[in-house]
Amino acid sequence: MKGRPVGRERRGAVASARLPAAPRPERRAAVDLPDETSIPVRSDADVILARQKGRELAAALGFGPADLTFVATAISELTRNIVLYAKRGLIVLKRIEQNGNLGIMVVARDDGPGIPNVPRALESGFSTSGGLGLGLPGVRRLTDEFDIVSEVGRGTTVTVKKWTR
Repeated sequence: MKGRPVGRERRGAVASARLPAAPRPERRAAVDLPDETSIPVRSDADVILARQKGRELAAALGFGPADLTFVATAISELTRNIVLYAKRGLIVLKRIEQNGNLGIMVVARDDGPGIPNVPRALESGFSTSGGLGLGLPGVRRLTDEFDIVSEVGRGTTVTVKKWTR
């Protein structure tokens, strides 16, 4: 009997072999992750470290894949700005809660030259470094809350928050 399969044919085997969808992570921080982490920023390696730590905290808080990417991208941009403009600073990652909602707060602080014209720096396309000018405006779009304080000659502090949905 050529052409006949050996053994029994099982219809629907593919459907029954599918794994159930992975459960969404519980919306609370893992026990082994601190509620707050500070990362000194001095080099490009610190950009990677801050991004990784922020993504870990956001994942533990229950952020979905798209929001994890938004958080990591915002942290990268803020940290890169410290390296590029101030040379050194600090990123603080903090677990926050408001009205039962969990979130992450990122504070990027430096003692660099400051931003002479903050409203202009927040316009898409404006750049003093020759880049595309998407850094701060992009961070503002990717996060739920955005605040910036800058004083020429004293430095800049950017605080952003992203909430779980």
